[in-house]
Amino acid sequence: MKPSIPKGTRDFGPQEMARRNYIFNTIRSVYELYGFQQIETPAMETLQTLMGKYGEEGDKLLFKVLNSGDFLSKVSDEELQQRNTLHLAARLCEKGLRYDLTVPFARYVVMHREELPLPFKRYQVQPVWRADRPQKGRYREFYQFDGDVVGSDSLLNEVELMQIVDTVFSRFGVRVQIKLNNRKILTGIAEVIGAADKIVDITVAIDKLDKIGIDAVNAELLQGGLTDGQIEQLQPIILLQGSNAEKLDTIARVLSESATGLKGVEECRFILGMLDGTNGSGCTLHGSEIQLDLTLARGLNYYTGAIFEVKALDVEIGSITGGGRYDNLTGIFGMPGLSGVGISFGVDRIYDVLNQLDAYPKAAMQTTQLLFINFGERETAYCLPAVAKAREAGLRTEMFPDVAKMKKQMSYANAKQIPFVALAGENEMNEGKFTLKDMTTGKQQLLTAEELVMAVAHYVPYEA
Repeated sequence: MKPSIPKGTRDFGPQEMARRNYIFNTIRSVYELYGFQQIETPAMETLQTLMGKYGEEGDKLLFKVLNSGDFLSKVSDEELQQRNTLHLAARLCEKGLRYDLTVPFARYVVMHREELPLPFKRYQVQPVWRADRPQKGRYREFYQFDGDVVGSDSLLNEVELMQIVDTVFSRFGVRVQIKLNNRKILTGIAEVIGAADKIVDITVAIDKLDKIGIDAVNAELLQGGLTDGQIEQLQPIILLQGSNAEKLDTIARVLSESATGLKGVEECRFILGMLDGTNGSGCTLHGSEIQLDLTLARGLNYYTGAIFEVKALDVEIGSITGGGRYDNLTGIFGMPGLSGVGISFGVDRIYDVLNQLDAYPKAAMQTTQLLFINFGERETAYCLPAVAKAREAGLRTEMFPDVAKMKKQMSYANAKQIPFVALAGENEMNEGKFTLKDMTTGKQQLLTAEELVMAVAHYVPYEA
């Protein structure tokens, strides 16, 4: 039987990991520019922590973990014969793999509230799991890279998160569109059409507009209990046109009788005004397009204010970053009144985008920078001090471990895309020097150990 891995999961070899680490390091460096600190939480959480936080659809996608030991000991034969899947899962499983990083973070904040300075700005990069149907850009195991701020109601946090998104993708060289909406606007719409109790149905349906089209969304709204008249009222709002300012003016008129909806409009005005510089803030984006989009609903129940989503403009793939404000999340764990806002970078989708665009800098992909050829015991002893000197200078350096044919050692260097090879035979040793070969150009130089280290350290990778 051939070894295999579960569907929706992947192995990553050295080249893939070099690319992923470039992504991780880029995002990490931007978060830290804004004062975020790193935490980690367990892969498993109690189902009590996870269940009921992602809506009915989300609950179905939770991977549940069987209890340790004899997990059937507390289940009767009668219960087994009834084959009630949900009931059995509740009896057999007390833990589940985390679905995202936000709910575990909320749990962390409540458990460690006495230790945390508020506002608390954290970033976290770890895998999450969803029992979803694998498809392009969608995996059952994937990494998220989250940044959250809790303990502050200020909309400056939303502005900074948008700047973080913009800076990250500018560094990647990826053109993106940032979509912005506000759950208060969606709540206001539901109030105005007289369907306040249908907000979840409305937002879940609207969230699918890009995937299934307006007719299917309308059918889903009808099935969800809205009348034909209410659905008709929703049409101009769902298909809103114009600039961001024009959209907000139209929405404000439609929601003139909804205090909640108007508050959402004002929050959007503030965020957009800060980011486009119309209020003189001077904190405009590097070039990312930001668009108010009422079809953006993000079907997670815990968002309460601004919500945002990021899409790549040059690659056909789903959302690559998303997030929003979730004022009520920690209240679920017994700590009401603590506001939070966060974003989540979809690392695996970003990886796919950068692959398709071939947007990785050559320097980020190199592992070893310098390889010393092994001609034998005497030559190796001569080379090792230079190997140590190169490593002390911060160069990623290898000494080939075996006495092998030159062709094999050069093939190794080519396979690993090592830019420089150093060798010392009888002639070099007599002169106290090394021959340094540039593997890109084929140029060779006779250098001392110090000159060799300097030459490799000042190398600028050749871009084809």
